[in-house]
Amino acid sequence: MNASWLLILGGVLFLLAYFIYGGYLKRVFGIDPQRPCPSHTHEDGVDYTPTSPLVLFGHHFASIAGAGPIVGPIIAAMFGWGPAFLWIVIGCIFVGSMHDFAALFLSVRNQGRSIAYVIERELGYVGRQIFLFFCLASLILVVTVFTIMTAQSFVSTPAVATASCLFIFMAPCFAITTRQKMLGLAEASILFVPLLFLCIWIGTVLPLDLTALLGSASAAQVTWRLVLLYYCFVASILPVWFMLQPRDYLNAYLLGAMMILGVVGVLAYRPQINMPAFVNPQDYFPGCKHHVLPGLLPLLFVTIACGACSGFHALVSSGTSSKQLDNERHIQPIGMGAMMVEGLLAILAVISIAQLDFGQYFTQINNDNVPPAMLFSRGIAVFVSKLGISTEFGTTFIALAVSAFMLTSLDTATRLARFIWQELALPASTETEGADDTAAEQAQAAQAAPWKRAMANRWIATGGVVILSGIMVFTGSGLQVWPVFGASNQLLAALTLIVVFLWLLRTRRKTLFALIPAVFMMTISIWSLVILVIDRWGKNKLLSGVGVFLLAMALLIIGLTIKTVQRLRAEA
Repeated sequence: MNASWLLILGGVLFLLAYFIYGGYLKRVFGIDPQRPCPSHTHEDGVDYTPTSPLVLFGHHFASIAGAGPIVGPIIAAMFGWGPAFLWIVIGCIFVGSMHDFAALFLSVRNQGRSIAYVIERELGYVGRQIFLFFCLASLILVVTVFTIMTAQSFVSTPAVATASCLFIFMAPCFAITTRQKMLGLAEASILFVPLLFLCIWIGTVLPLDLTALLGSASAAQVTWRLVLLYYCFVASILPVWFMLQPRDYLNAYLLGAMMILGVVGVLAYRPQINMPAFVNPQDYFPGCKHHVLPGLLPLLFVTIACGACSGFHALVSSGTSSKQLDNERHIQPIGMGAMMVEGLLAILAVISIAQLDFGQYFTQINNDNVPPAMLFSRGIAVFVSKLGISTEFGTTFIALAVSAFMLTSLDTATRLARFIWQELALPASTETEGADDTAAEQAQAAQAAPWKRAMANRWIATGGVVILSGIMVFTGSGLQVWPVFGASNQLLAALTLIVVFLWLLRTRRKTLFALIPAVFMMTISIWSLVILVIDRWGKNKLLSGVGVFLLAMALLIIGLTIKTVQRLRAEA
């Protein structure tokens, strides 16, 4: 079978879903272009700032994508290409895109606050605080592991370090140029985007090799970790328009170029699918405890998050993006559109390894320990060779692009964690949904205990996040609990979908399109956590304890949800 048909089919379905299902969601939620967004009503020049939809799309897409939609599908190919492709297409359309759309919408309608603020409306103050603590713990874990991974990529591929550092210095220049009206967005993009690719070339010519400078890889790792943690602190404190927003916008062109090369390469090369559509992992992976069905359910839906549905997207949508949205009519292209493009990237990842027979795939990923991102780079490089681009150059460019995006996820997660930390210190909300109760909350906060006022401080909140992440980085505890992230990420998606369902129910709108995904994602998450706790019980006490805590939290939220549904039905 010609793999290009998978790309064409996925692209057509995503396009149809964007206009048909997207139009339906706009009507159900009640998008109002005349309603002022928090970026205008709360503009502060730091976190809340009206932003061009093109720039915001770049920031949002770069933040939610990263390496996730590449790594997940390639690992999930252990079940064959068929389940991965189906979950990406169906999940992206009916779960992920609606999840991201709704999270962005609800945050915009609630002063740009996180989903936890909406949870308080539906499940009470206790439900809000539990959810916030869960989100903060998850984000600190993300910052921890991505600090380690980014440092490793800088040490193993010094060219990535050079390019990433140049990106960081170039972003403020772009921001000042456009902010001060020296150049329009189009003119500035024409000037700076070529410089972005020049940075990659400079990286290959002048790699920043700390191993050679310091004499050992371990010293280089420690140095880069400290530098990255310091960078995260500074990037989270600076105004969003100065560093995070322009760097993500420019990086989105890098990711876009990689995707365009991949799409054109697949259509030109027309690779044949050699991997079976469905595979029993027991036939290849020694000691595998799962047959096809028990292995597929739930592991497939936890392994592929970005590209189908990811709870992390709700944090981005309700964290940074909602505070920059200029108009509600941009919710569909940013919330839903970015998710669809990410789904297309995930399909490219599936195609990149579907050209291999399963034996080749198994040998490279299991025996040779080839990183999934490198498998993707090699596969896409083979396709673009049809365009006259050498396989060696294609592999290097794509690998550099993927590695550079780990830094994007890292600094975005730090800023999101700072928002969550600050929201933990906020008092219970005092007004009805949609009302601006900021003044009342500020008055309450001024009378709060000194430690609560300190927690809400931007500098202290960021420092707390970075210090806790640093402790986990250098003690190794972050890597110990990282295996639980997949299930916790999908649990976050399930909780977000539950809140969406409750909001729809309370406002007397259609609910089935949110209820079914919410039940499915909650079932998958709990199932995965149970498997993880049983498998690691007695072997990794920290991981098992975290898993038990997440299960308890999930059951508590389910109980609160049932009580809320009963109350809403009684009030109807």
